[in-house]
Amino acid sequence: MEPLNSLYPVLAQDVNSPTHPVSAMDYLPKEKLRELQLHRLKWTVNYAYERVPLFRSRCQELGVKPEHIKTLSDIKLLPFSKKTDLRDEYPMGLRAATMDETVRFHCSSGTTGKPICIPNTLADISVWQNGAMRCLAMYGIRASDVLQVSYGYGLFTGGLGLHYGGEGLGCAVLPTSGGNTERQVMLMRDLGVTAIACTPSYFLRIIDEAKRQGIDFRKDTKLKHGIFGAEPWTTEMREAIERETGIIAHDIYGLTEIAGPGVAGSCQHSNGLHIWEDHFYPEIIDPDTLEPLPDGEQGELVFTTISRTGTPMIRYRTRDLTKLRVETCQCGRTMRVMDRICARSDDMLIIHGVNVFPGQIEAGLLRVPEVAPHYQILLSSTDDLDLFEIKVEITPEAFSDSVRHMENLRRRVFDAVKTIIGLSPRIILVEPGSLPRSEGKIRRVIDNRKKS
Repeated sequence: MEPLNSLYPVLAQDVNSPTHPVSAMDYLPKEKLRELQLHRLKWTVNYAYERVPLFRSRCQELGVKPEHIKTLSDIKLLPFSKKTDLRDEYPMGLRAATMDETVRFHCSSGTTGKPICIPNTLADISVWQNGAMRCLAMYGIRASDVLQVSYGYGLFTGGLGLHYGGEGLGCAVLPTSGGNTERQVMLMRDLGVTAIACTPSYFLRIIDEAKRQGIDFRKDTKLKHGIFGAEPWTTEMREAIERETGIIAHDIYGLTEIAGPGVAGSCQHSNGLHIWEDHFYPEIIDPDTLEPLPDGEQGELVFTTISRTGTPMIRYRTRDLTKLRVETCQCGRTMRVMDRICARSDDMLIIHGVNVFPGQIEAGLLRVPEVAPHYQILLSSTDDLDLFEIKVEITPEAFSDSVRHMENLRRRVFDAVKTIIGLSPRIILVEPGSLPRSEGKIRRVIDNRKKS
C-alpha cells in the first residue's frame, strides 16, 4: 500500500479563508472525506495487523482480516481497545513503529496504576501540530497574536501541542507551563498576551490572582481568547469565565492515546466541537451493549486513528459521553460536530442509587449568581448510608455575617442542585478563597465511602 506519510504534508501557513492549506481540509466535500477516511482506515488496519501482535490476535479471535474492511461501516467488525490495554502492554506492547522511526514518547501520569506510554513518529507529531493549528485558526488566532501556553509541558501532551500549533501559525508563544501564577499574570499583562491555553480550573486560579493584584482583564490586559480543555467543564462554567473576564472561551479536545489537544475544537457558530475526521474517525456506541449508535444519539465516544503510525489506536473507548450532530454547521465545515464533553462514564457517581455526574452539580451551582466557580463534592458513608456534602465558595460580595442572609443563600443553592439531580445534599457555604486551587487538572470529588 501507499506509504501513509505521503498522504498529508505538514501544513504551516496562516489561515484566513478555506483556500489556505491549514483550513482547506475542514471544508472537504463529504463524499471526498468519506473516500479519504476509507482509504486511511484500510491502510491503518493493514498496518496495525502486520505490526501490533495484540490487535492481530484479537482480530483472529473474531475471525476478522484486513481485507474484510470494504466500507466505513465495516469498522464495527474490528475489536475495541481501551486504556487498560496500554497499561497491560506497558511500556511499548502496542507500538507499531520501530525505534528508529520513533521521535518522542508521551505518557500519562499513572495515578491509577501503571502509566500509559505512547510512542510518536515524526508523522504523528506533524498530524498533531496540524490539528492544533486548525483549532487555533478556527478560533480566530492569527500570526499577530501572543499565545500564553499554561498547560503543563513534558510527559503531558497539553503544553507541547498548543506550543507547536501556535508556532505553526506564526504566533509569538509564551511557554509559561503551569504554576507560579503571580508571574503568569505579570507576563500576561506586560507582554500583551492575547490568547491563553490552559485547563479551565487553572484559569479560575489566574482570575483569582489577577483580582488579588487589582488587575482588570478588560482594562489592563489585551487578552481576548481562552483555549480550555483537558477536563470536563460545563456551559455554565464557560459563561461564568466570559462574564468575569470579557474573553471568548473556546473548547479544545484531545487525549494522549489519540493525540494531544487538537483532535477537535469549537467554531463560532456551534456549542459543540468539530472533529478533524480526516485523522480521527469517530463513532458513538452504547457503553453497555457496545453497539454503534447513529448520529444524534448520546453514548460513548470511540476513536480510530486513521493516520497514526507510532501507536495506531483502533476503536479506542474514550469513556467520554457525547453525541455527534446530524445537522450541518453554519460555518460550512464538513467535519462532524460532537457535543461538548461534560461527563465521562467513569466519572459517574452512584449516590443513594441515583446516577450523578459532577457536571450536573456544577451546572446547578452556577445558576446561583452569588456562587463562585469553586466547589468540592464530599462523599463518605456509615454502615448503611451514603453521606453527600458539597462545599461551595461564594463571591466576596455575597459573603456576610448575617445568619439569615447566609441561610437564604444556602437554601437557594440547595434548591438549584436538587432541581437537577433530584437528591438533597448538605450544602456548606465557605468563604472566598478557602477551597483548594489547581495548577493543572482540578480534583472536584473526594470519595471516602467504604468499599463493599
